[in-house]
Amino acid sequence: MPTGPLAGINVVEIGQAYAGPLAGAILGDMGADVIKVEKPDGGDDARLWGPPFVGDDSAMFHANNRNKKSVTLDIKSAADIARLKTLVEGADILIQNLRPGIVEECGIGPDALLAVNPRLIYCSIWAFGYQGPLRLAPGFDPLLQAFAAVMTLTGRPEDPPTFCAPAINDAATGMWCVIGALAALQQRHVTGRGCIIDTSLFETATSWVSGALNGYFLNGRVPQRHGTASAVIAPYQLFETADRPICIAAGNDRLFVKLAAALGHPEWARDPRFDDGRKRVANRPELIAAMVPVLLGRPRDHWLAALERAGVPSAPVNDIAELAQSEQLRAVDLMRTLPGSGMKTVGLPISFDRQRPHPRTDSPKLGEHNKEVFGDAG
Repeated sequence: MPTGPLAGINVVEIGQAYAGPLAGAILGDMGADVIKVEKPDGGDDARLWGPPFVGDDSAMFHANNRNKKSVTLDIKSAADIARLKTLVEGADILIQNLRPGIVEECGIGPDALLAVNPRLIYCSIWAFGYQGPLRLAPGFDPLLQAFAAVMTLTGRPEDPPTFCAPAINDAATGMWCVIGALAALQQRHVTGRGCIIDTSLFETATSWVSGALNGYFLNGRVPQRHGTASAVIAPYQLFETADRPICIAAGNDRLFVKLAAALGHPEWARDPRFDDGRKRVANRPELIAAMVPVLLGRPRDHWLAALERAGVPSAPVNDIAELAQSEQLRAVDLMRTLPGSGMKTVGLPISFDRQRPHPRTDSPKLGEHNKEVFGDAG
């Protein structure tokens, strides 16, 4: 039996790839009963998005589809649309991130399904949003990083537009979908009625560049890239040391005083070029030029220890293997083992009463639960 804060909540997910399935996985981890609807021919495209693979399906599919039941329905078939509507009758939340426009074409848009179940919370994840000239345009994470200027703010000034490797728009849009669904659940307690939730990769991507976009509307200036540095705080970036890089984040005047002392140059904090945050940003090249040779004089571990003693926020630049082996990752107990495949996956980054949810089931095989859900008709 599902347990957790959403136990008793029924979710239908008509999702594939990343954002929709991630939203379903989050709700499932929190105790919801999630039925995943897949196309009969191959199912979710992400089943093939590898390597690595665990059995026949990709590790990515396993990670984003734990705690779900899989049924196969052809949404262009009248008989299967009828089966889908029987699921919707008992659902609290529906999530869909199909190709824009297809749910209306197939008669399973929000108006049609809210007519079946007025208490349904119908969540659509779009590429560019539910209105506007690009409403029906398809979209994947890198396209939205490009369109929403994320690539022009990432990397060094001399680099070409740079892609952020994690699928930040897919992941965050899945989370926005969950936030909207949970808010609508609370609203339903008051109104007794469902709600239509719309979010999109474009809106998410634009939210990532909100500071730069807000600034542009204020001053008309196109922001420039600063590599690993912040555009509005200095020093707040990556630095090389004698052996390996570190990240230093002196985010206010008090921390800069401590940093200057830890680097053996307390006079920097009194220098009229550097004695407040606005001046340090304006005189960033001079400040960084002064810091670089000092940091290059000692190895990473020396500086990390010195900065920790001084109370200056800093961190090593880990690779994935170092993250995997870090004591902090073990301490927060974030990794989970999927029952069945035994695959390790990052768990829900939330704990309830200091307990992080464990996956109840592995990801399902395609159509594994047809008979359980639909009976003999499955």
